[in-house]
Parts: sequence; structure tokens; C-alpha cells
Amino acid sequence: MIDPADLHFRQRRYRPIPAYAQSKLANLLYALELNQRLAGAGAETIAVALEPGVTPTDLVRHVRGATRLATLAITKLLGQPDASAGARVVLRAATDPEARGGDYYAPDGRPPLRARGYPIRIAPPGTDAEIRHALWAESERLTGVDYAVLGPVR
Repeated sequence: MIDPADLHFRQRRYRPIPAYAQSKLANLLYALELNQRLAGAGAETIAVALEPGVTPTDLVRHVRGATRLATLAITKLLGQPDASAGARVVLRAATDPEARGGDYYAPDGRPPLRARGYPIRIAPPGTDAEIRHALWAESERLTGVDYAVLGPVR
């Protein structure tokens, strides 16, 4: 779960895996909130979210010891065959003529955890409007940018 008041893990122990998971959830929540605000402003632009699945990239260089070995094994067994497969999900989300605002392109949760490049249902806590609003407000505070031009949330 995300704590918008402690996005940088200053009030709790920093652990890489939970921090990474929080960042992925924050990306989803932020995209959904952006889409709501775009719709509220009457914009034709939409926002979609995506997760390319378990993809072999250099991100694992930050992981050490047994966790690193486990991560490499899981990626090999359950993940995308290569980074370009993960990139295809990004391309699909960006170019899908049937994409709707708020769609989430991600693996369906069944092994292998390879994204198919099609929207899936968003499970809680990704649907928590209160956390989306708080994350948006904290993002504005941290960046010093007010996105009021996007109008109210419908």
C-alpha cells in the first residue's frame, strides 16, 4: 500500500522490493488520476497505465545476494524472453486504437507473468480514489507544479 505522506520511506524502514512495488502502484494510480482529470477538463487526450511484466533488464543490478539469484531465476522462468518483449507492451498501450482512458495493460497474474499487451481488470488497491487524490496532491506539493488547469475530478 502507498503512504502518500511517506513516499520516500523516511518514516519507515526502506526495503528495495516494497519500494519498487510502491512505485509501480503509484504509476498506476497516477495514470488513473490523470485520466480522470483529463476527462474532467473535457480533453480528448486519454491516459493509460501499463506494466510490461517481468522483463530482463539491468534493474536487477541493484539487488544483491540470494535475492538477486531468486530474481534472475524468476525472470528466466516466468518473465518476458527479452527486453524487447516488454517494450512491445509499451508500444501496444501507446498505439492501440481501441484503448480507453484508464485502461491498464499488464500481465493477467497467471504464470508465466508475460504481458499480453491487452488491458486487464485493475484490482484494489489500484482502484482507491482516495489514495489517487492524495498521491496527486503530494506530487503537486513535491514538484511545486499546480495542475489545476486540468480541472476538477468528475
